[in-house]
Amino acid sequence: MATIKDVAKMAGVSISTASLVFNHPSRVAEPTKARILEAARLLQYRPNGIARDLRVKRTDTIAVLLHDLSGPFYSELVRGVQEIADANHYTTIISHSNRQDAVGRLLYGNRVDGAIVLDPSISNTVVVDLAAQGLPIVALDRDIHHDNVVVVSADHEGGAFAATQSLISCGLRKILFLAGPEQSRDSDLRFLGYQKAMLDAGLDVVTTPLWRGDFTEQSGAFIMERILEHKTLPEAIFAANDEMALGVLQVLREHAIRVPQDIAVMGFDDIRIAQYVNPKLSTVHQPMYELGLEAMRQLLRLLNGEPGDSKILLGTWLVIRDSSPVLSEH
Repeated sequence: MATIKDVAKMAGVSISTASLVFNHPSRVAEPTKARILEAARLLQYRPNGIARDLRVKRTDTIAVLLHDLSGPFYSELVRGVQEIADANHYTTIISHSNRQDAVGRLLYGNRVDGAIVLDPSISNTVVVDLAAQGLPIVALDRDIHHDNVVVVSADHEGGAFAATQSLISCGLRKILFLAGPEQSRDSDLRFLGYQKAMLDAGLDVVTTPLWRGDFTEQSGAFIMERILEHKTLPEAIFAANDEMALGVLQVLREHAIRVPQDIAVMGFDDIRIAQYVNPKLSTVHQPMYELGLEAMRQLLRLLNGEPGDSKILLGTWLVIRDSSPVLSEH
């Protein structure tokens, strides 16, 4: 008996596209639809009626799954998603990992037409399993290969490399990296960029301690207090995100340690408050709003039965403000 896989192979399309013809035919271009239906006729393929009925109900709703709803990064991302979703008459449901039971019902219960995933607690295995069942997914900052999944990322490694190079070019050598949580791929990539710039400059990264926070301002402040207990300040601290960098600045201010004269501070993300704190925070701009826009654009393509772009990398760029020296000063 022929399967949907056989139909897809004969028609020269992905399994997810072939499935769309029998579940959401309006989302597949007419020439492609005709080719798939002809392959099904020749193979005498008959879709499973029960399985089909589970997926025919269109909800005009997409899920946006985040690790945390409170951070300033996520508000910009969601704003970009909603702008495209609203223009195309889709409702968005925002959820986070504190309710894994609700997330499971949302994704496996056919309550949404597609999903945008930026939540490390949802494993790649789950994402691929959902995609294989026909749920279009855009995954942010992941490494996944599947016909029904598009990966959209920012250039974390390149941005961190440029930030570290900037500090080095100002004559700074003892640069401490303040990492994020262990399960954070973003933090790992930013560390790789930092490490590459340090090694390219012939600087030691082996004996430099790696401090790790949880991307919150509180963790940045806590770690800065622990660093001060060692009585030896590094020349610069590069925090893996702006919120931890703000915690670092708070403690330095409380201890009357001058920034950047005594120590430079660099962040990552360029959240809005970064330009209003004192001193204004030097950072790497991550295109948060644009990530949301691009994620929703790619999801729409999948929802319409069109092939996604597989993997998209958006650029990041350096924003030098008052918390780090500029080259002209050296």
